[in-house]
Amino acid sequence: MGTDEGRGEWARHWQYPELPGLDLLRAHYVRHTFPRHAHDGYVIAAVTGGIEEVGLPGHVVRAGPGSVVLINPEVPHTARAGAPEGWAYATLYPSGGLIAEVAAEIGTLRGTPGFTADIVADPQASRMVTEVHRAAEAGNALAADTLLRGVVARMLTRYAGPLPARTVRGTGGSEAAAARAVLEERLADPPSLEQLAAELGTSPFALLRAFRERYGMPPHTWLTDARVRRARRLLDAGTAPAEAAVAVGFTDQPHLNRHFTRIVGVPPGAYRRERTGQVPPGGSRGGSRSVPRGGSRDGAHGSGEGVRRVRGAQ
Repeated sequence: MGTDEGRGEWARHWQYPELPGLDLLRAHYVRHTFPRHAHDGYVIAAVTGGIEEVGLPGHVVRAGPGSVVLINPEVPHTARAGAPEGWAYATLYPSGGLIAEVAAEIGTLRGTPGFTADIVADPQASRMVTEVHRAAEAGNALAADTLLRGVVARMLTRYAGPLPARTVRGTGGSEAAAARAVLEERLADPPSLEQLAAELGTSPFALLRAFRERYGMPPHTWLTDARVRRARRLLDAGTAPAEAAVAVGFTDQPHLNRHFTRIVGVPPGAYRRERTGQVPPGGSRGGSRSVPRGGSRDGAHGSGEGVRRVRGAQ
């Protein structure tokens, strides 16, 4: 695994039914960049080739082969290539429930677990992450589940502690939380910043500053991320991309495609096919999917083991 599947960009974002509570992403990106976003669950990413540059609150980490990037839920971050050849990685996205289940089994952590390091040099853990992918792709449920629980237990035992409670500085924190609640409720038809501030009895600048401090991104960036997250849930349930786009407030499917591809790493059509088991015309189930330039349409050009190439994803 790694860059042996070719120098072009490719990605596969999927779920293995025998590993509930887990999303998997294996990819090689060169020009693709992930804008600031956050995840509901955790991130355990093993870089297998090149360099990944991850922008976290207050600092940037550079991850190469043998290292594992660890990100807690709702931590805003970006990702991009840190070398001309880009980066290849195998990523696990365990849900909070899965992490809590393993933490309870090992019995060494109190409260909600949280990673205490952003990046660790742990070649063995990196190999374990890639082996989870290999076992899942081979349909070996026993090996995949064993390896998954083993690597999660290793991460929690060595690099985790109680997840710190979120603290809000000043009175702006409650206003930021209230603004987020309004945006969540009115995702498809949100107010302007000025209207939102007026509803909450504050000024646009004060609300913007409080929101950025609380959530690590301005309201409009958070809104786009939230729309993509909700679109994912709709696609998981089998909703067509065009319907999901309108439901979450994007103007049309190309608008959804662009933002979805940038944040998730694959186009919504490819993402939905992996969830529903649909076979694209002339294609086959499984394998990786291309990420088209700008994310406006799906690419599907088979090569080798069903790998789909990325044509200049942005």
